[in-house]
Amino acid sequence: MSFLLLAVAAFLAGGLNAVAGGGTFLTLPALIFTGMPPIQANATSAVAVLPGYIGSAVSFRKDLSPVAGIGIPGLLVVGLLGGLAGALLLLVTPAEVFRSIVPWLLLIATALFAFGPKLALWLRGRAANSRLTVVVSLFVVSIYGGYFNGGLGILLLALFSLLGMVNLNSMNGLKNVLSAVLALIAAVTFAAAGIVEWPEAAIMMVAATLGGYAGASVARRLPPALLRGGIVVVGLVMAVLFFMG
Repeated sequence: MSFLLLAVAAFLAGGLNAVAGGGTFLTLPALIFTGMPPIQANATSAVAVLPGYIGSAVSFRKDLSPVAGIGIPGLLVVGLLGGLAGALLLLVTPAEVFRSIVPWLLLIATALFAFGPKLALWLRGRAANSRLTVVVSLFVVSIYGGYFNGGLGILLLALFSLLGMVNLNSMNGLKNVLSAVLALIAAVTFAAAGIVEWPEAAIMMVAATLGGYAGASVARRLPPALLRGGIVVVGLVMAVLFFMG
């Protein structure tokens, strides 16, 4: 039953990530509810969603464009360094401390998801689009992504709006590529540290990949407001359950 729960959660998460994001709201709680310690669950969840991120990144590869004169290789280097820092930070975080902040992270991620579009609209053009601004802000967001993946996509889109980007395809493409890079560096770091539960991760990787293909076509038929509202409700419910637990 535990593996069935994980497969279903990963399948749904793959569909959500392909369209709107928010898959971590399903994979992380599902792993913890099966009895996995929070840090191992976070690491395993990062590995589970990796194939979906890579697939999305490949599909948007032609829409990528530089930011403030910084090319894609430079942006990826900044993302890699920030993601590695975040992943290493997770490794030195005591289990009880991480358990206590998980509900807050879920709550923050849910808020980012709920208010992401309005935040992006408000932030657009409010920051100087300099190379230093791009590097520092992307590094900070990447630390968050390496430490805790929830709400990362919305945070990246808000950042790109803050930096003055207006082409949605370019923004989505860069978001997907950076999400894939951050998930990859986190997965490699967690695997090297031996905190990934591979049987669960393998099942969820397959299910998430299938969900990304099957779920995207279904989710695109749903009204965007309904889809976003459903994800927000899931995030809030999960946060409340973790606060109670």
